[in-house]
Amino acid sequence: MKLFNTLTQSLQEFVPLDDTVKIYVCGVTPYDTTHLGHAFTYLTFDTLMRYLEYTGHKVKYVQNVTDIDDDVIRKARELGMQWDELGNREIERFLDDTDSLNIRRPDVYARATDEIERIIELAQALVERGYAYVNEGCVFYDVKHDTEFGALAQSIGLNDYQSMLAIANERGNFPEDKRKRDPLDFVLWQAQAPGEPAWESPWGAGRPGWHVECSSMSMHYLGQQIDIHGGGADLTFPHHTCEIAQSEHYSGKAPFVRTWMHVGMVYQDGEKMSKSLGNLTLVRNLLKEYSADAIRIVLQNHHYRYPWECFPEDLKIAADTAQLFKQVRELIGPRLDGENTMLHNRFIAAMENDLNTPEALQLLKQSAREALDTRDKNLGAEVLRLTGILGLTA
Repeated sequence: MKLFNTLTQSLQEFVPLDDTVKIYVCGVTPYDTTHLGHAFTYLTFDTLMRYLEYTGHKVKYVQNVTDIDDDVIRKARELGMQWDELGNREIERFLDDTDSLNIRRPDVYARATDEIERIIELAQALVERGYAYVNEGCVFYDVKHDTEFGALAQSIGLNDYQSMLAIANERGNFPEDKRKRDPLDFVLWQAQAPGEPAWESPWGAGRPGWHVECSSMSMHYLGQQIDIHGGGADLTFPHHTCEIAQSEHYSGKAPFVRTWMHVGMVYQDGEKMSKSLGNLTLVRNLLKEYSADAIRIVLQNHHYRYPWECFPEDLKIAADTAQLFKQVRELIGPRLDGENTMLHNRFIAAMENDLNTPEALQLLKQSAREALDTRDKNLGAEVLRLTGILGLTA
């Protein structure tokens, strides 16, 4: 199998480190409802996991949830709720939404608030090694001390300090803070602000920074080097760039990640779908009108690496495709023992080519029509067996 590695900007043969494929995917910050952009990311890695298992690999899949964060605290205050009450509610809603789409839950679904002790240990080690510093109860990663910082950012065209700083300022990822030595330094431990939740640390009461939780969780549950790290393309910089820096200088091992996989953004009305803009297509609203199979199909009709615009007519076409597969089910009944070597080999070739689900789906649609036209139950059974690998339930 070949997968596109963001770091090298090339297709590379996928060879796991050992007999278990270790996958870590950045999860949600639970302060609002699951939208189609979230679904695209988590469906991508659900499909990858299913395919790897189909081809004989064991997989361990970890996903985090950032249950303590500026956005969670802010939203909870707006709603008059406790931060953890809001987080628990939105986590359950997210899991309900992904369950409804037949997206399998990861083996480990880790909360940042359960990782505090190990995050403190990681931050302490980086301070001792000179890669981080303490100021007024905060711990910051010292970007200028790290001469290798930014390799992943460079892979997407942020070739120097100024370009990284410009993007950071544009996105608001590195807020101005007089306690920092450099604007690009990022927080590992944040001192408690009045009225905010906090945990005790060697530097006083506070809470973890955003980037550090994923490094800590990944190394805790999967080891200091992993096979695949994924998330939305908007996480390439700064989040994943920062993860590489703090992880490799903590463990002393490189690369932290063998293959970086980033999922393209979903757009609506010409702008990236996001909570801040409010231009959201919510999963739970779509499920009122369309089946889980139809929603999976509309997502898998787009290659995971590329951005795309969400149009209502795409969902209607996907619903027709889901109905086509149901008709094949009616043709063959409960049997799944047929086969078609040509279809199987072409399907495998598509999936081996950087998880090309659009091509795989097109093959299955063509074969489904042929099976119905010719009443070929063997071909129909093979179609349904392969749609099962894509998580479809017809």
